[in-house]
Amino acid sequence: MNKKDQLRRTLRAARKAHVEALPDSIRGLLFHRPPAPLLARIGDEAVIGLYHAGPFEAPAGGYARFFHEAGHTIALPRFATRTAPMTFARYSDPYADSDLEVGPYGMLQPGSEAEALIPDVLFVPLIGFTPALERLGQGGGHYDRWLAEHRPALAVGLAWDAQAFEALPTEPHDAPLDAVVTPTRLYGNL
Repeated sequence: MNKKDQLRRTLRAARKAHVEALPDSIRGLLFHRPPAPLLARIGDEAVIGLYHAGPFEAPAGGYARFFHEAGHTIALPRFATRTAPMTFARYSDPYADSDLEVGPYGMLQPGSEAEALIPDVLFVPLIGFTPALERLGQGGGHYDRWLAEHRPALAVGLAWDAQAFEALPTEPHDAPLDAVVTPTRLYGNL
């Protein structure tokens, strides 16, 4: 196991412990509306790329509902197969997920009939980040490859405060973010 894989294991465990320590009443109040400086950078017509959060990831559902109510088109990642590149497709029901199906990684994603989209603003999950906006992801490289090919106007990480680190191992292909939002802070020069 390489150094990054070991670090990911450690950071996943720390993230899980952090989230489990938060009372449900507090967790339910977080990540419902993006911070004003971030909203000021997002155009009215922007297609918003989000993700369907796993159990301990920073939740993105509140942002999906917020942007949907504001009239934005929402897109989520979609994989045709485990070896296919990540694409994005329309997500039209952020209240009941009726337009999602289980994808090849066991996560909910838009169905194959959903319109393919390219987000103008992309919110990404992460395992760890630095104040310099470096991101450590799950290890599959899906977001790094997508960002290298389709760099949006704004790439923003959503994270718990416990996921901030002074330094993380990075490689040339690791795509930096423009900002990171946590429950208590907005990182980046917005």
